[in-house]
Amino acid sequence: MPLIKKVFIWLLTIVLFLTITIFIYGYFQLKDRHPDYHIDLSVKSGSPSDFKVGFSAQSITPEIIDTWTDVNGDAKFKEEDGDTYQDNNNNGQFDAYWIAGFSNKRAANGINDKLWARTMVIDDGISRIAIVAIDAIGFGNDDVITAKKLIPEDAGITYSIITSSHTHESPDLLGLWGASEFESGINLEYMNLVRAQIAKSVVDACKNLRPAKLKIAQDLSGALPMLADTRKPEVYDEGLRLIQAVDTEIDTTLGTLLSWANHPETLWSDNLLITSDFPHYFRDGIENGVFDDDSLVVEGLGGIAVYVNGAIGGLMTTHRTTPIYHPFTNEELLEPTFAKAEAQGKELALLSLVALDSSQDWIEKSSIALEAKSIALPLDNPLFRLAAFLGVLDRGMVGWMKMRSEVAAWTLGPLSFIHMPGEIYPEIINGGVDAPEGQDFKIQPQEIPPLREVMPGKYKFVVGLSNDMIGYIVPKSQWDKESPYTYGEEDAPYGEINSVGPEAAPILHKEVMNLLKRLEENGN
Repeated sequence: MPLIKKVFIWLLTIVLFLTITIFIYGYFQLKDRHPDYHIDLSVKSGSPSDFKVGFSAQSITPEIIDTWTDVNGDAKFKEEDGDTYQDNNNNGQFDAYWIAGFSNKRAANGINDKLWARTMVIDDGISRIAIVAIDAIGFGNDDVITAKKLIPEDAGITYSIITSSHTHESPDLLGLWGASEFESGINLEYMNLVRAQIAKSVVDACKNLRPAKLKIAQDLSGALPMLADTRKPEVYDEGLRLIQAVDTEIDTTLGTLLSWANHPETLWSDNLLITSDFPHYFRDGIENGVFDDDSLVVEGLGGIAVYVNGAIGGLMTTHRTTPIYHPFTNEELLEPTFAKAEAQGKELALLSLVALDSSQDWIEKSSIALEAKSIALPLDNPLFRLAAFLGVLDRGMVGWMKMRSEVAAWTLGPLSFIHMPGEIYPEIINGGVDAPEGQDFKIQPQEIPPLREVMPGKYKFVVGLSNDMIGYIVPKSQWDKESPYTYGEEDAPYGEINSVGPEAAPILHKEVMNLLKRLEENGN
C-alpha cells in the first residue's frame, strides 16, 4: 500500500475517532436531565373558603474555610498577581466558593449575613402552592426539578415555585463565574445543600400551616428614587407589592411576602463577603423593626419575611453611581458599601410597613386558581451553547439546542401572580416596548399587550427568575447586537450577551398570555 494512502487512512481513522468521541461527549453533556418531567397543570378555583398559610426559613449559608489575600485589591484571585490563599483545612488546595455575578475569579473571603431558602405555603383546602425564595443569582430549571423531586409527596404540594433573589454576592449556582471562563464555579457539595434545604423549607412551611387571613398593600412609586435604568427605553417596575399573613386565631403575623424589582448588587463587584445584599436589611426591618442606631423607630411585624424579585431586565439596578439617602440622617451614600445596602433595606422596610399599616384590604376567604406549563426555549446564544457543551453551564436539552423552562400564573381573590423564568424587561410587563432605529430585526413590538394589563385583580405580582434562570428576556424589536446600534449609541447595549436569544421574549409573552386566557376561561 502506498505511503500516502496509509497516511490518509490513518488521518481518516483519527478524524472518525475524534468525531465519535466528541459526539458521545456532547450527548452526555447535553442530554435531558429530566426526561420524565413535564408540567401542564390547570387548577380551577372553587368556592371561597378559609385557608391556611405557613412559612419557613432554612439557611443555605456556605462555610468559608479557606480565605485569601487580595494583593492588588482587584477582587479576583490570581496567583500570577501574587494572591495567596490560606489552606485552613490543610488539604493542599484552595477550596474557594466563587461568588456569582460581575466577573470570574471572585472568591468569597467570609460571611456578612446568612443566605436563606425562605418559603410561603398557601393552602385553600383543595390546592397547596409553595413559593420558595433562595438567596442566589439564579437556579436553572434542571436543578429546580431536582430540588422539587426531593419534596415528599405527603407534603401535599400542588405546585411549587422556586425563585432566586438574584443577589450578586452569593455562591455560583449556574456555573458561569468560576476560576476561569472555562471552569464551572459550582461547588457540588453546596449545590446539594441548597437542594436539600429547599425541600426542607417546603416541608417545614407545610408543618407550620395555620388558619390565616391576608393583608394586601402596595406602594407603586415610593421606591423609584433607589432605582436606575441603565438601558433605553427608560421603563421601570418600581412598585412595592406586599402580602402579610396573619394568624386568625391568635392575631400574630406568620410572615410577609415582599416583592420589588431590582438587582441586589448594591455592594457591587469589589465585595468579597457572602451576603444577600439589600434584601437582608429589607427582611430584617420587616421582621424585627427599623432602628436608628439602637433606637427602634418603627416596630416590625414578626414572622418570616420572604423577598421575591420582579421585572429586573433592562437593567434595574442600584448602580455604584446611584445615591441612596439614609432614612434618618438623609446622608447621601454613593459608594457601594454595606452602609449603603443597609440604608436601602431600611428605606424599603419603612415604605412597606407604612403601606401595610395604611391598607384595609384583607382576604379572609378565597380559593386558588392555577395554570402552569413546561415550555421549550431555543438556545441561540453561542457562548451559552459552548458553555453547555463544555459543562460550565450544566444544562440539558429537550431538543436540538432547546432548553426546558417553565411559566405559571395563579390567582387568589384580588391577587394575581405570573412567574417568569429570567430577567424580564419591564416594558414587556408594564408597556413601552420600542422599535428603535438600529434594531437588528426590522419589526414592530411583538410582546404586546403588556402582561400586567391583562392580569386580573387589583394586586398584580410579577415574579422573575421563577423555576429557572435564562438570563435577560429582551423584547425582540429591541434586540441589538449588530451595528448601527439603537438610540445612537456607539457600543452595543448590555443584555444580549447574557440572554438565551431573541426568540425567548415573544415565546414567553405568548405562553403567559395563553395561561392568563386559560385562567379567564375557567372563570378566574
